[in-house]
Amino acid sequence: MRRVITTTMFAATMMLALPIGSHAVEVQSLRGGEINVEKPEAAPSYKQITAKGGIARSYETQPPLIPHTIDKDRIDLKSNSCMRCHSEKNFEKEKAPKVGDSHYETREGKTLATTSSRRYVCTSCHVPQSDTNPLVQNNF
Repeated sequence: MRRVITTTMFAATMMLALPIGSHAVEVQSLRGGEINVEKPEAAPSYKQITAKGGIARSYETQPPLIPHTIDKDRIDLKSNSCMRCHSEKNFEKEKAPKVGDSHYETREGKTLATTSSRRYVCTSCHVPQSDTNPLVQNNF
């Protein structure tokens, strides 16, 4: 019963947010402030840097940066395309770095046969690079 009520409430809330005809429903903040309901601009697209042999780390414990494009790679519940090259089975053949042993451990230190769920989404830590101007200047 609780799930039905929650789903119904969600549906009713979403209906209020949908435009009616050519007019959008006015949305008000609970605190009385204005809410911007305009569609945000699309994020700019940048060309990823490729670097044979990898990219140097900026500090000792930094996760390695991705030195190749990942536009067509997929990480979802059913597959992780990073493992095609970086798995223990394929890394030598693909001449790619092997996934670290820490990626196969639980929080308690138990070794698993497959990648730990907390380390499954590679792009949470490992990121590609692009040759762009920084959004904010820094001295790091």
